[in-house]
Amino acid sequence: MEGVLTKIPEVRLGSIVCEDIMGSTQSPIIKKGTKVTREVIQVFNAFQVKTAYVTGPVISTDVIEQQTMITTPLNFDEPLTPFKKRYRNAVEKFKNEFLSWESGAKISIPNVREIILPLINDTLRYRLRIFTLNEYSNPRDYIYNHAISTALITAVIAQKMNYTKGEVIQLALASMIADSGMAKIPKKIREKAGPLSQYEFQMIKEHPRDSLLMVKELPLVKTEMKIAIFQHHERLDGSGYPCNSVGNTITVCAHILAVADVFHAMTCERIYKKATSSFNVIEMIQKEEFGKFHIEPVQALLDCVTDVGLGTSVMLSNHSIGQIVFTNKNNPTRPVVKIVGSDETIDLSKSKDLYIEKVLVKD
Repeated sequence: MEGVLTKIPEVRLGSIVCEDIMGSTQSPIIKKGTKVTREVIQVFNAFQVKTAYVTGPVISTDVIEQQTMITTPLNFDEPLTPFKKRYRNAVEKFKNEFLSWESGAKISIPNVREIILPLINDTLRYRLRIFTLNEYSNPRDYIYNHAISTALITAVIAQKMNYTKGEVIQLALASMIADSGMAKIPKKIREKAGPLSQYEFQMIKEHPRDSLLMVKELPLVKTEMKIAIFQHHERLDGSGYPCNSVGNTITVCAHILAVADVFHAMTCERIYKKATSSFNVIEMIQKEEFGKFHIEPVQALLDCVTDVGLGTSVMLSNHSIGQIVFTNKNNPTRPVVKIVGSDETIDLSKSKDLYIEKVLVKD
């Protein structure tokens, strides 16, 4: 494929890049054969590429401004976005349901479905939300936030795994009530700030049995979802609970719930721990938890990182604000970030001391 050496400001949208273009990365920032889009122009500018061999004629300077990717810093001063309001309302409604379970009431699937379904639809349309859900939680109401958030994360993972919309909703509902058995454990144990005694920890480990008893007779919950609820704390290597099940005796559905559960729990501030970056947690699940989960839901969660596309605003661990300009396919949690207000670009795959602290999303 022959091309014309062209100044970047004069490259026509829709042209084809004729040679691999290298940057400060281990692989090309733009591969030969790539169609020039606004995002590609942004990558050129971020890496200060001056010229490139491309096909097609150049454009005139009077339309250059039309194809320049203009990025405006987002306004993050708004205290409560519409999505966050809907999320908070859902948490309050779920809290009322949970308190009724403490008093001995039965789980109402129609009530649970009504609470979560609008948020599921919102989140599936804009999957980046799963990287910000930990910011909505607080240690005092963690158990209620956890139920709502894990349901949404479960829905996204299930969608990534190509489950049908009905199956996605079933899995999300199962995730939302997976810890319903915690309602049978004394509040002073559930919210204890210090270390649990062996007896107290054993009580916590039995909550999946209580959850199963609470959903066992519910006709609106499918059998495979009841099994997933019971097994969502089991691990392939036998280190889980309550049965220390191993290998394929644990269903993939159970581990869709489990990966969502672990991801949210590890990213949240708790009474006894600080919050951890979502991207760090994904790396930890990949490495430290390897061999404990079925690979499919873990890979689906990793694939969600690809939704954090070029131009997405992020905050780094040094509190710098930047925008993603290149994604390392072999290391998607560590993209190349251009720092806003400067010419600096940082390849996080090489700068191991830095990481993405949070994804900055609009409602």
